[in-house]
Amino acid sequence: MWLDAILAYLHYTAVFVLFAFLTVEVVLARGHLDARAVGMLARVDLWYVGATVVALVTGFSRALWGAKGWAFYSGDWVFHAKVGLFLVVAGLAIPPTVAILRWNRRAAAEAGFAVAEEERSRLRRYLMWEVHVAALIPIFAVVMARGLLR
Repeated sequence: MWLDAILAYLHYTAVFVLFAFLTVEVVLARGHLDARAVGMLARVDLWYVGATVVALVTGFSRALWGAKGWAFYSGDWVFHAKVGLFLVVAGLAIPPTVAILRWNRRAAAEAGFAVAEEERSRLRRYLMWEVHVAALIPIFAVVMARGLLR
């Protein structure tokens, strides 16, 4: 019972942190992205990726070793839909992360570097898609946890 409670706490905390850093990225992407802003965006993105990995690991740990066990989750289409949405969010996160890393390298090498408006706008679009798809995951989590739609 303690293991289930600890895993739940770690999982929920990782999800909250994930959303917090994704929100910070969205806010940063609203404004002009100069070298300083890109550096901050790169650090925030690193924390976002880290929180995403922790959320994934703790989520699967809960499914494997939590109170309900793997049998409860593995046969549930809602669980698979939730994991699928998570993978969609992860896929949507790749282009922004690659762009941020590229910009960060350029910002270190070029004096007066600034991200072009079109690229900043593309980044923001991807981030907003991430937010909207990620917002669906807790709905599936609630349905799954209660055994609805089985």
